[in-house]
Amino acid sequence: MKNVIITGGSRGIGAACVKAFAQKGYRVFFTYTKSEESAKELALETGATAICADVTSFYEMKKAADIIKNYGRIDIIVNNAGISQIKLFQNITEDDWDRMFDVNIKGMFITVKTFIDDMIHNKRGRIINISSMWGEEGGSCEVHYSASKAAVIGFTKALAKELAPSGITVNCVSPGVIDTDMNSHLTDEDMASLMEETPIGRIGKPDDAANAIMFLADDSSDFITGEVISVNGGIIM
Repeated sequence: MKNVIITGGSRGIGAACVKAFAQKGYRVFFTYTKSEESAKELALETGATAICADVTSFYEMKKAADIIKNYGRIDIIVNNAGISQIKLFQNITEDDWDRMFDVNIKGMFITVKTFIDDMIHNKRGRIINISSMWGEEGGSCEVHYSASKAAVIGFTKALAKELAPSGITVNCVSPGVIDTDMNSHLTDEDMASLMEETPIGRIGKPDDAANAIMFLADDSSDFITGEVISVNGGIIM
């Protein structure tokens, strides 16, 4: 049985991944920070192990690794934990900027650092990072978010080159507009407008992103690395 860790797994795309991996017979571990009730419910529903751990902390991720090592080594990392914020550039504070990069990119660095030695030792592994369409083309009033998600793409491509000789693939899924809590600030009119802009004619579901992540985790994708898979219904091409 393969072990997978999904960061930020209690809601949205992360929760969809927890369910999908559990249904496919993986042993699933997921981190959360604030959504304790949702995490417990998801763990009960899927049989996954919920771990309260902040991805921005080496100490907390080491504690998570200590729990997981009782079940073997991690085979797949899904770096899903992330935050967003809508703000005019002039209003973005240094704290806003630092927090965005701490969660969205430093968290990936810490998570991979925590588990990569076992992957290298095993000469196999999958690392799947979650970016955003705004990391591909930039979003107005989301400069810090867009910049952090663009950094995820650079992180993915560079790490893919470095780890390929060790039998580890590193890829990126870049969702478009997905119906999750992260987009709950959008009005019904906003969502309707975005749906009209999307050639496929609907808003994305968490399962749409999870399906792409499952493909990249599967053995059938072992000749794919350093790629960005856009899951956006054609809203950007």
